[in-house]
Amino acid sequence: MLVIDGAGDGHGVGMSQTGAAGMALHGYSGREILQHYYTGTTIGHLAHGRVVTVLLQSGLRNVVFTGATHAGHRTLRIDSVYIAHERPGGGIALESEQGHLLTYLAVPLKITSPIPIRFDGAASSGVINGRYRGSLRIVAYGARLDVINSVGLESYLRGVVPAESPASWPAAELEAQAIAARSYAVANAPQAGFDLYADTRSQEYGGYDSEAASSDAAVAATRGQVVTYAGKPVTTYYFASSGGETENVQNSFPGAPPEAYLKAVLDPYDASRFGPTTMSLRRATAKLRGLLHGSLESIVVTQRGVSPRVVSADLIGSQGT
Repeated sequence: MLVIDGAGDGHGVGMSQTGAAGMALHGYSGREILQHYYTGTTIGHLAHGRVVTVLLQSGLRNVVFTGATHAGHRTLRIDSVYIAHERPGGGIALESEQGHLLTYLAVPLKITSPIPIRFDGAASSGVINGRYRGSLRIVAYGARLDVINSVGLESYLRGVVPAESPASWPAAELEAQAIAARSYAVANAPQAGFDLYADTRSQEYGGYDSEAASSDAAVAATRGQVVTYAGKPVTTYYFASSGGETENVQNSFPGAPPEAYLKAVLDPYDASRFGPTTMSLRRATAKLRGLLHGSLESIVVTQRGVSPRVVSADLIGSQGT
C-alpha cells in the first residue's frame, strides 16, 4: 500500500489565503500579512487610470452579447441580444437574435455600453452568461473569435477578489488579497494581444456578478497599492493553503530562479491537512505509467524543499529505478 501524507493545497509559493485569513483573525493588518508572506517587500502606489485587458474566451464561432449601446460605429439597443460571427473574407457580421443580418463591421470590433455588458456562454473562468464592466473587444483569428474585456484595473479587481477569497472572510485578508491581485496583474508580462487570462492561468475573474460589498470595500481601501521589492511591483503568487509553511519559489516551479521575496516562511495560522491518501501499489503503477520501469515497489525521496515538499524522488520499479 502506498500512503501519501501531506498538507496544504496549491503550489505553496507566496501568500497562503487560508493562512492570511488566520492572521487577519488574530489582528494582523493587510499590510502586515503581505510583509509576512513576501519577504523584504514594501507597499508602493500606482498612478490612477490603469486599464487591463482580460481574455474571456477564445476560439468561438459566434459571440452573443446584450446590454451594449454600440458595436463599432453601429448604434445598438441596450435591451437587445446580438450575435457576431466572422464574415467570409474578413470582418464581423452582426446579426439580431432572430438571425437577421444587420451590418458588417471591421475587426477588431469594440463593443461599448454605460452598463456592464453580458457575454452569453461560458468564459474560461467557468462564469456562464457573465456581465463585465468596461468594454468588450472581438478579435478574429481565421474563422474563430476571441472575446477580450478591456476594463479599469480597480474594476477588474472588484471581480477578482471575491472570486479568489470568499467575500465573508475578514477585511484584512480581503485587503491583502486586493493588493496581491493588483500587484500580480501589473507585474506580469502581457500575453499575445491581451494582458491576463480570466482563469487561474492568471487570476480567477468573475466579472460584475461576482462583486460583493465587502470585497469592493477592500479594493477601495487599497486603491492603487501594490507589493514592491527594490522599488518595482512584483509577481505576488498566492494559493489556497500551506498547511503550516510556504515554499521557496525554485522548489515549487521547475526552472524558476530564487527570488528574495518568495522565500519559505512559517504559516502558523494555516493548519490545513490534505491526507493521508492511500492507494494500492497496482493503482499507483497505473498512475505512473510512462515514468516507471516495471511495477512500483517503492518511492524514495531524494530532495525536499523547506516546507518540506517533495522536490525530487526515485521511483523504484521491478525493472529498474
